[in-house]
Order: sequence, then C-alpha cells, then structure tokens
Amino acid sequence: MPLAINREVFVTCAVTGSGATQDRSPHVPRSPEQIANSAIDAAKAGAAIVHCHVRDPETGAPSRDPALYRELTERIRDAQTDVVLNLTAGMGGDMVFGSTESPLPLNPKGTDMAGASERMRHVAQCLPEICTLDCGTMNFAEADYVMTNTPGMLRAMGGMMTELGVKPEIEAFDTGHLWFARQLVEEGTLAPNALVQLCMGVPWGAPDDLNTFMAMVNNVPADWNWSAFALGRNQMPFVAAAVLAGGNVRVGLEDNLWLGKGQLATNAQLVERAVTIIENLGSRVIGPQEVREKLRLTKRAPK
Repeated sequence: MPLAINREVFVTCAVTGSGATQDRSPHVPRSPEQIANSAIDAAKAGAAIVHCHVRDPETGAPSRDPALYRELTERIRDAQTDVVLNLTAGMGGDMVFGSTESPLPLNPKGTDMAGASERMRHVAQCLPEICTLDCGTMNFAEADYVMTNTPGMLRAMGGMMTELGVKPEIEAFDTGHLWFARQLVEEGTLAPNALVQLCMGVPWGAPDDLNTFMAMVNNVPADWNWSAFALGRNQMPFVAAAVLAGGNVRVGLEDNLWLGKGQLATNAQLVERAVTIIENLGSRVIGPQEVREKLRLTKRAPK
C-alpha cells in the first residue's frame, strides 16, 4: 500500500500515567504542581496536547481525587503557555482477583471499581477539552488484574462526555475496541468525527509489530482523527510509523522512561525527540489552536 504520510502532525504528551513508575525515575511527576510544570515544559517543547493523570503527592500512587485534578488544571490554565487539556477517565475500572482457586472475593489491594458518574466527576468539574474513553475490557501484564469497561459503562460514560461537550479520546488497545467505538458512533452516543489513540505493545493488547499496527490503522474510519504510541524502546520508532501511516503521535513518561540507553528522560526531552523525527520526515508540528480547530474542541474554564 502507498504511504499516507501526515504532513500536519500534533503531538500528545502523556505526562505521568498511573503505572508503578514513580520510583523508577526522578523525572516522573507526583504532585499537581510537578505534573503541571512537566506538562507546561512539554508544551513549550512542542506538545499541543497534554494527557494527564494525578497521583498521591506523597506516595506517587494513582489517584481519582477531584481536588488534585482541579489544582492541576488550574495551574496549567493559569500558565502563559497554551496547551490542550486531556484528562484520563480510565480510573475506577480496576479489578484484582484472588487466587486462581478462589478468585472471589476480589483483592482489595488494587481493586478500584466506581460508577460512571464517579469516574466522570473530575471531568465534569474541570471541563477539559478532551478526556479518555478506554473502549474495552482487557487483561494487563499483572497476573490477576483486569481493566474493566463493560459496554453499559462505556455507553454511560460516553454519553456523559458528549453531553458535557468534552471530546472523547477513544483508547483502543485491540481491534475489538475499535469495533465497539464505531458502534458507539453509529448509535449516536459519540459524535461522528471521533478521535482515537491506538495503544500498541501494552500486554496483553495489540502487539507493537507493524502488521498489527496497520490492522489497527485500517480499522479506523477515514473521517476520524487518530494518534498512536508504543511502550518503552519502541516509543520513538512508532513516532515515525504513525506519521508515515497518516496519524499523529504520543510520547511521554506514562509510556517510556528512557531517552537512550542508561539515560532517563524528561517529558520535554521526549517531545523534543518526537518533534525532530516528525520534522525530519518533512512534516510540520501543529500547535494547540490548530488542534482545537481540527478536532472542533472548546476551550473552557472550570465551573
């Protein structure tokens, strides 16, 4: 198939995530102030969108505390550097089972199950331009952990996003997630001009080989916008792959801690590296206002 290179590329920086990376690098931000500062530095380096989780400022553990999200978004909005806000709505669907012989009751350590309104509470309060919708249930690398997103839950959360005027970023970890996302659009739960993030190499979702990647790309409707990332050492190769396949890119410490062998990265350094790759391919990195126009986003202050 011919190349479908994207000549107008936006970069998303996934600033901190919710994984157990907080003690593996001093650059992984924990407090709302640290996350905001890292996001702003990434924006200055060329990221048009910052995708943000929050963490307990003391332990670095993932958190759903709306007060932390409120502080984070206010700090970013008060900064002189413009950037599109993308908040996770993926928390609150974590199930950790007991042993294989006694899977129930669920293990309280790591299990965090919440209703749709609770999972969306910080989004409704902070009103980012974008929030994520993990479009399916999936086994992760951990032995007994399942990321749980039922069709009913996704319909409820997707409807709330549409009603709030916050654009969903559909997180697709496998082709079936894209199948269901198309169903949500057909039903009218999500708007037609959808936005997708292709999540490659996350155990045990779609592996990050190019055949699987192109299968994912070919399952994205032609009138949708999409971006892609891969974990770890393949983060930067997938910057090139996504642009060559016609998409946009995501980098950041949520997905990769390293700039090179033995060299821990900052978010800004990862963005700078991605920008260099994109520009060396002959494409242009677009800014936040162009992204708002492209994706039909509404920039708002919180209630």
